[in-house]
Amino acid sequence: METVRIKNIGLRGVTVADTKISFIDGEQGVLLYRGYRIEQLAEQSSFLETAWLLLNDGLPDEQKLHSFSRTIADAGTLPDFVLESLKRWPKEAVPMDVLQATVPLLAISDPDLADETRGGNFRKAARLVARIPVVVASWHRIRSGKDPLPRDPRLSHAENFLWQLLGAKPDPVIARDLDICLVLHADHTFNASTFACREVVSTRAHMYAGVAAGVGALSGSLHGGANAEVMKMLRAVQNEKDVGGWVRRELAEGRKIMGMGHAVYKTNDPRALILKEMSRTLGEKLGQRKWYDLSAEIERVALEEFHNKGKETIKPNCDFFSASVYHMMGIPEDLMTPVFAASRIAGWCAHIIEEKFGDAQGKPALYRPKAEYVGHYCGRTGCEYQPVGERKAGG
Repeated sequence: METVRIKNIGLRGVTVADTKISFIDGEQGVLLYRGYRIEQLAEQSSFLETAWLLLNDGLPDEQKLHSFSRTIADAGTLPDFVLESLKRWPKEAVPMDVLQATVPLLAISDPDLADETRGGNFRKAARLVARIPVVVASWHRIRSGKDPLPRDPRLSHAENFLWQLLGAKPDPVIARDLDICLVLHADHTFNASTFACREVVSTRAHMYAGVAAGVGALSGSLHGGANAEVMKMLRAVQNEKDVGGWVRRELAEGRKIMGMGHAVYKTNDPRALILKEMSRTLGEKLGQRKWYDLSAEIERVALEEFHNKGKETIKPNCDFFSASVYHMMGIPEDLMTPVFAASRIAGWCAHIIEEKFGDAQGKPALYRPKAEYVGHYCGRTGCEYQPVGERKAGG
């Protein structure tokens, strides 16, 4: 049988569905949520308002935003049996595995689990937006030998996360920076984890099943795990006397610079530009500017090398500077991807609802892509089966 080359590896460039949730122009460096530019949302909106926008196809009025914020606050306590379960798990467990394993526990405690109306799915989404960051913070406390902390009703969504994670009331400026990070990471069209969510619920599985798949996809180092890999890189080279030489050697020997390049953007990732400035100002505020300076030097030399090799489209993605930002906020490396999930949960749930209820083109209910078979072929009748005793060794 003639070997067939698959033209679209990883579904790159293949349109699989319509969406009204977000839009990317990779050539121009544009990211829109429901028509609004990410730069404007980062500057003027909040994560909860952005979450409402993604879930509802429009910005809320003051009353709706207040009601949604109240709903999130009221849902921000984990069921007792979930906390008791977390306390029994191995303390060395990978946080993303813990988060993925916790999602089904949240499912069986949700009174709307079997309600597949749009309203039922919205209520499930609100609980997930509220509880995913609490899972992350609670696990960090538990694995550190400390008790989880309750929500403080006086604090915002981002402030509560930092409080429940670190055990200290956060600086309002740092909490606002975290809130902006949550806005920036809330959605990004049909990325790997979002597609995983949509593919699973296309079978009519419930929202939590889709989210569990999304968490699993996000855990990979080529997706959400990239920011932790960037921070590992920064730690490894922080005492390097010639950072530029290190970058050139890495590239000359065929290794990648983590956080460089993107599957969609062929110019600047608009989120990366915001995070770069945040890294600089946060570093100056906290007396930790070395992380920004180190990142900026790696970026400068890498871009110079890419330019010399005719690879001008390779630029920093959002993971490159978010690593130093999260580190300076006190977020451990292995929690950087879970924090990503605490943001992306808004986009995941929006896409799940859209997959279940909204497709103007009438997409079939079940994703079922075609694959090209390139394995053994013995004609249309198939290969002849031989009993095990008659097979040649190594055959």
